[in-house]
Amino acid sequence: MHPLIISTLIILLLIAAWQDIRYYRIPNILVFPGAIIGVLLNTLLPQEMGAFGLLTSLAGLGVGLVVLLPLYLLRAMGAGDIKLMAMIGTFVGSTSMLIITLYILLAGGVLALGVALLRGRLSRLLENLKIMLLIRIAGSSMVSISASETFPESTGKLPYGVAITAGTLFYLATAHWVAA
Repeated sequence: MHPLIISTLIILLLIAAWQDIRYYRIPNILVFPGAIIGVLLNTLLPQEMGAFGLLTSLAGLGVGLVVLLPLYLLRAMGAGDIKLMAMIGTFVGSTSMLIITLYILLAGGVLALGVALLRGRLSRLLENLKIMLLIRIAGSSMVSISASETFPESTGKLPYGVAITAGTLFYLATAHWVAA
């Protein structure tokens, strides 16, 4: 990957993480121009190992957009997080986006544990996890939750842009080491 592509992505990720920590929002003014920049850089800059190009960048945008969409639909993740994932996809392509997603989910788990510990909510987090596992083990056909029933109390908001940034930075670091 071209150094200008990597450095631009890193700057955008750090800004997104900072915004998410401060305001629990990742602004469109960051991700939309960032996605355009990702497409343009991959289309215009020479690549070391073959052409990355426009179509691969757009495919990365698509994968980034849909890979965590189920979490958004379950209201476990915000729209800004999904748009940030799409932006990252324009820089790295669709194949890399799948690997990055694994790193992001792992970083998100570590972040959730850390935040729960800092807020003194670890027992609530573990209780919620137990309930989710029991529902999964019982199977959806055996468990019925009506609209009037409430789910357990949340452990609080999580700036998931931090996990997205950490997972992507880990990928960039390890991809560079493996390629070297």
